[in-house]
Order: sequence, then structure tokens, then C-alpha cells
Amino acid sequence: MKNAVSGLGLAPDASMVTFPIDMFLPGSDISALELRKREFYNGLTKWKSEFGTGVGESKMVKVEAPTYEDALIQANNLMITNLWGDGLPVWPATRARVDWILKGAALPRDHVLGKFPPRGGITTIETCAVALAMAGGRPEYLPVLVAAVECALEADSNFDQLQATSGAPFPVVIVNGPIGKEIRLNSGFGCLGPDPQQPAGASIGRALRMLQQNVGGALPGVGTMAIWGAMRYTNVVFAEDEEGLPEGWQPHATDRHGFEPGTNSVSLVFASGVTNVRRRSARKETPEEDILQGLWRMADYMRTPNLGGLMGYEKGTPGVFLIPRVVAQMMAEQGWTKPKLKQFLYDNSKIPMEHLKRGGALSWFEIDSNPITRDSVKQDPWPVTLKPENIVFVVAGGSHPTHAYWLQGTGPRVHGRVIRTPETFDRLLAQADRDLGCASDECRI
Repeated sequence: MKNAVSGLGLAPDASMVTFPIDMFLPGSDISALELRKREFYNGLTKWKSEFGTGVGESKMVKVEAPTYEDALIQANNLMITNLWGDGLPVWPATRARVDWILKGAALPRDHVLGKFPPRGGITTIETCAVALAMAGGRPEYLPVLVAAVECALEADSNFDQLQATSGAPFPVVIVNGPIGKEIRLNSGFGCLGPDPQQPAGASIGRALRMLQQNVGGALPGVGTMAIWGAMRYTNVVFAEDEEGLPEGWQPHATDRHGFEPGTNSVSLVFASGVTNVRRRSARKETPEEDILQGLWRMADYMRTPNLGGLMGYEKGTPGVFLIPRVVAQMMAEQGWTKPKLKQFLYDNSKIPMEHLKRGGALSWFEIDSNPITRDSVKQDPWPVTLKPENIVFVVAGGSHPTHAYWLQGTGPRVHGRVIRTPETFDRLLAQADRDLGCASDECRI
């Protein structure tokens, strides 16, 4: 409830009179409303907000203990009891640590990025730095986090609904440009999981999650009704393997957003699930057979009634397909371009109308707000997206031919942003080399 009224622009502590949801079911007794009418009167005539209305008014928290270790434990306990943590150990966002993170800012610390829905907490560059400090981040990560937040707060992102819905969408942040490798974002083996040699994605994604919870109010069961909440510890943040792109294939940011190749940028889409696809053939098939059989299996995974993805039917994406560089090279050698691949998947992932009808899916189309989506059910079989170009195809992952990975889309759009870095960014990267060791390919295991 607090998130709902804040999302409408009211103060987070707005006076409320609450009732159990059972009272609002069809045929229920609503006489309790009459009995509590005085609370309504008082709320409308006497309530005054005690919530701050500006930026940077939060109080500092002080923790005292005989040793540093004891203070760290107390700070973590404090963050858990105040519902500021995520269950994993966090770094206390001390003033010194936040100031250090802000060295990665290209904008003033009090620059307002927007209101984080659904609660509507004001989000500044400093707010992002606090979250990144808690998530174990570094200053050179901040430009990527800020760009991702800007994408999430776009007016047409439906972020208020995506944060709160039971379907548990999570942001997927795809980074293009040299900054990915420079700040140690993974694009190869294990690129969606933990990697001590390339830790940036975990911290950036966790910081984004901290913002969603602590500023946006997305606490499980209160501010977000996500039934399972998978992938929400760190969301998904990775870089495209641009060095692994076949000749003639454009980077994702160029393909989708029109950014010049080599531009540092993020692309943000929401997904509601992840699925591994065993793409490779099992025996001694020819390269042509291997590619074609794999594409058929990928299309089979797409051919599902993803009703949560209807909001993205016109301008979003049915999902993001990740393929490793070795597979991309094989496809290119067989004459497969990105547009040709998307066309194949579009043509062969269409769902027979009979299947949509037997599952009762048509009623979800009828209540959709977009007339283009509602009208699309006239097609049989039904295409899972308006056009092939909506399918996102990204080269990433370890150089191994067996699998593809499918991130099922659910947002209305795929938003892109150019990443701004401070003039001192090279110094931050040099400091990272001193702190964490050499980041070049030659230095990695």
C-alpha cells in the first residue's frame, strides 16, 4: 500500500486506513468501513507528513564496537533489522567509501535521475554510489550502474509494474563498447555467474537490486509480490563478446539502438526466466545439419505462450538469445547473418491458435491495452512478436559449441543509453589494476 501511494506521487507516510483483502471480494460485508469512518476523516483533515521532501536529508548511522570486526557485524545486523540488506554480507556505506565510489561519477552527486518506482524514492548519483558501496562495488563500475538506472527509469519502461508484479521480472543489462573489458565485466565462460577475475557484473547487478529494494520499496511480499524472485540477488549484467563477433555482424547496441560500434553503452531489457538450450547435435552431423538442428531447438523453446511478454509484443522483445562465439562463427560460415537468424526464429516459433485457445490464453489478449497486440490473435499460427527485428541476439559466453541460453522477455521496450565516464576514468582503471591485478587477457587464468 505504501508503495502504491508513493508511486502516485504522495508521501510514503501518507495516512492510510487498511482492511483485509477478503473484505473486497464479491459478496463480502463492507460494514467495517462505516465503523472506521472517523479514521478517514482524521486522515483527510489532520495528517501531516514527516517525510523529507528534498535530496540528501538522510541521517548517518553510527555503530560503535571494541574492534573493527565487531563493528562490521553490528553494522550488518543493523542493516538486516532495518530491511536494508539482501541477506548476504554488505559493505557499510560509510561517507569515505561513498566518496570513493563517487570518483566514478560524470555528473554531480546530487544530480537527480528520477523517482524509483513503485515507492517513488528520489534517486541521485549519490544514491547509486551508496548502493554500489553496499554491494562491494568500485568507482569504475558507477558509470554502468547510472546508465542502467536511467534506462530503468524511462517513463515507458513500466518499471512500477515490473517491480511489483508476481511474475518476478529482473533487469538484464547488456554492455557494449571497450568499457566492458576495462572494468572487468565478463563476456566469456560463466558470464552470468560469479567470477573473481571479472567481478563487476555481480556488484553492479546487486547494487541495482539494492536500489530496487531500498529506494523503490521492492521488499518481497510487501513492495513486490514476486512469488519466487529468481535471479534477483544480482540481476543480470554482462558484456557482449564483441571480439567474438563474426565479420559483418554488428554489436547488439548498434543492431538495436543505432549506437556507433565502439560506443560505451548499456541496453536494458526485463526478463522473467532463463533456460539453457542444448543446441549442439549429438553425433557426426555435418556443420550445416548441426546449425539447422540447433536453430530448430531454439525456435522450439521460443514457441511458448509467454503471456507476461505480451506488453512487449509491439516494441519490446520476446527474449534474448545468447550464443557463444564459436557457434556464431560456425553460423556465419554457413551463411547465417543476424537478420537471417532472426527471421528463421520468427517464422518457426509461431504458436498454433488451437494451442492458445486450449490454454485459455485468448482472454489475456482481450484485456491487453495495446490494440496491435489484441489484433495479433487474428493470425494463425500466432507470431510471438510483431517482427523478427524484435528478437535480441547477443554473442556471449564461453567458447564452447554445445549450448545456447534463452532469457525470456517481459518488458514493453528495450532501452539503450550511452555511458558517461569522468575525465579521470583512466586513473580509476589504473588504480583497479594496482588493487586487483592486471586485467588483460594475458594475465587471466
